[in-house]
Amino acid sequence: MSTARAERLVNLVLALLSTRQFLTAERIRGIVPGYADAATDEAFSRMFERDKTELRELGIPLETGRNSVFDPIEGYRIARRDYELGEIELAPDEATAVALAARLWDSPELTGQAHGALVKLRAAGVEVDEHAAPVVEPRVHTEPAFAPLLAAVQRGQVVCFDYRRSDSPERRVRTLEPWGVVSWRARWYVVGHDRDRDAPRCFRLSRITGEVRTVGKPGVVSRPPDVNLLEFVAGTSTRQEPAPTTSARLWLARGRAAGIRRHARIVGSLTVGDAEGDVVEVDLHYPESAADWIAGHGPDVLVLEPDVLAKAVRDRLERVVLGAGA
Repeated sequence: MSTARAERLVNLVLALLSTRQFLTAERIRGIVPGYADAATDEAFSRMFERDKTELRELGIPLETGRNSVFDPIEGYRIARRDYELGEIELAPDEATAVALAARLWDSPELTGQAHGALVKLRAAGVEVDEHAAPVVEPRVHTEPAFAPLLAAVQRGQVVCFDYRRSDSPERRVRTLEPWGVVSWRARWYVVGHDRDRDAPRCFRLSRITGEVRTVGKPGVVSRPPDVNLLEFVAGTSTRQEPAPTTSARLWLARGRAAGIRRHARIVGSLTVGDAEGDVVEVDLHYPESAADWIAGHGPDVLVLEPDVLAKAVRDRLERVVLGAGA
């Protein structure tokens, strides 16, 4: 965002906060510095519409209305009671915990939001030390689908995505009215009403491939008040828990992938392209998590079977390639 636009937005917020009346767009154009730069009415209209959208996306409660029934034109204001942050009191150890929590997110979108929360806490007079040294610092890893699904939940908007079931490499398009995103046993799930099955369902984010696409207008989805998302995922996950052990057959490049070889049995040899290697079998308790482990070895490992695991590894490698090209 340019400095000029940032200053204009700040001036707009101050103007709308300083009055109890609704200010018309023309009135705002005359009193808020920055709008005078608009050469035409049309240019001002576009500028003002972008600014209103920006304020709403920042979570600022912009109201529209008329000061009386005789006013022909709607105006705008920000209700101070909805805008101002209530008093926040955190003990030193609580403030430190907030700072450490903000450092856990391994996601660009959520990292930015976490640091934004720290800025707001400091503005409220809470001293937060971002540099406190933890004894152990884990990372909260999120899938690529996490941010767009969370945004759709907040907007109340239907989504569709390509989904791969645990027992099949085939991708199917699912259309979902999302109610929320939760974590269960170190995995992320989205819960909502599946329009294709006309029933509540949960989907594991690691099996969503490609982009999450929005459908229709915001505000059409609302979470039922009697649904406990975590309990729903826990019950569904227990019923759908895979077999305790899955046997996989892999090709390992000769002399490579030592981490996998320690857990594998060599059952043959095979040349892939011009590279010689060994065919091994390995028992996997959690095939979905193993896909990350296997993909981390890159071209030194090729999944021969099962097809589901091979597809999961390919999906992860495709994400790496797309991320490198972005």
